[in-house]
Amino acid sequence: MDLPICGRLFTWYHGDGLSMSRFDRFQLLTSWCEVWRNSTQVAQARGLSDHVPLVLLTDEVNWGPRPLRMLKCWADFPSYAQFVREKWQSYNIDGWGGYVLKQKLKLIKGSLKDWHQQHSINVEGKMREVKERISFLDTKGEETALVEDECVEL
Repeated sequence: MDLPICGRLFTWYHGDGLSMSRFDRFQLLTSWCEVWRNSTQVAQARGLSDHVPLVLLTDEVNWGPRPLRMLKCWADFPSYAQFVREKWQSYNIDGWGGYVLKQKLKLIKGSLKDWHQQHSINVEGKMREVKERISFLDTKGEETALVEDECVEL
C-alpha cells in the first residue's frame, strides 16, 4: 500500500529547479496498515539535500529519543577531531560492549552540543535561512516553473 503524502507534492528536486518527482515513499503491507490505522506519510522541509525527508507518523507509537546528529561542517574546525578523540578516550565506562558504546555516544552527544555552541557563530541561523530559501523556491517551483533570473544565488 502506498500512503498518500502530506506536506509537499514532491520528494526530490533537481538542482536546476525545473525537475521534480516523487521518488521517495513508504510502501506498507495492508496487514501493517490494519494494525496501525492512523499512519500518515509527511514530507518535511527539504533542507540542503535534493531529497525531502519523509516521516511516517502513527498515533500509538513513541519512537524514542532523537539520534545523535553530527554536522559534516564541524570537521572544518581545526580542533574538532582532536576534541572528539580526547573526549571519547576520557570516558571510562565498564560493562559489555554495547552498553559502553551507548553510554559513550550519550556522553559525547552532550559534549558536542556544548562544543558546537562555543565554536560556531550563528551557523544554525545561516542554515535556517538557506533552508527557508530552498523551501520557498521549492514551493514556488511546484506552482510555476522557475525562470533563471528569478533565482537568487544562495
